[in-house]
Amino acid sequence: MKNAPGRIHISGSYAMTNDRTKKEIHMEKIRIQKLIADSGYCSRRKAEDLIAAGRVMVNGRPCTLGDKATPDKDLITIDGTQIAKIKKRRLYYIMLHKPRGYVTTMKDELDRKSVNELLSALPERVYPVGRLDRNSEGLLLFTNDGTFANDIMHPSRHISKIYRVTVRPDISDDQLVMLSEGVEIDGRRTEPATVLVLSKEQGRVVLQITIHEGRNRQIRKMCEAVGLEVARLKRTAIGPLKLGMLKPGEYRELKPDELRAIRNAISKKA
Repeated sequence: MKNAPGRIHISGSYAMTNDRTKKEIHMEKIRIQKLIADSGYCSRRKAEDLIAAGRVMVNGRPCTLGDKATPDKDLITIDGTQIAKIKKRRLYYIMLHKPRGYVTTMKDELDRKSVNELLSALPERVYPVGRLDRNSEGLLLFTNDGTFANDIMHPSRHISKIYRVTVRPDISDDQLVMLSEGVEIDGRRTEPATVLVLSKEQGRVVLQITIHEGRNRQIRKMCEAVGLEVARLKRTAIGPLKLGMLKPGEYRELKPDELRAIRNAISKKA
């Protein structure tokens, strides 16, 4: 169904834009990183990195963090390519069950299987919110709403992430305490985590680990730091969003109540 004039589609529901929003979009100067994010090019945080790297130009001149531009008047380019004009478009908020063996990139130089292939049926290009490494599986979010992506990924938000982790060969009380209290990885101590033992068998233990950070391969590195081998790693929840019965390789849009719940979680952490 086509979007009705003057409305913005948000996860299955429509919201009327007010006069202030229209004026902001078409007349007022807005921070350049927000304009880039709103265009769908990347998240606001990534846009800030591009600006700092000198890859963003406004009307042919380099810009700096904090600079503003007018959407309808100023020409914004990244590496010489103009960003898409901001328009009323459908915003997608997608939950994917990432299977093992897929990389979290939109295009892989090594020609490995990419999560982008699983979302090829979507009419709009969406981008991953965070990532899971190739050998991990589970809940991965995608959106073309740059502000939403930035809010979830920003370190100050501390949105919880829950993982089901199978480790070998066994786990001691001392290892559980170390994981819970924090261990040093990449020269910096991790924040406290919640670690529960779900089951134990000969040579393997299934844990549930909840963290509030988003560091690269954090769960694997935490386990390695205390002498555990990770046999399987699956993310089951991000904040109030739960993977549920979604099968590997399948995706769906967030329901309106799920979108409200994650926005509320973001607001409480702000």
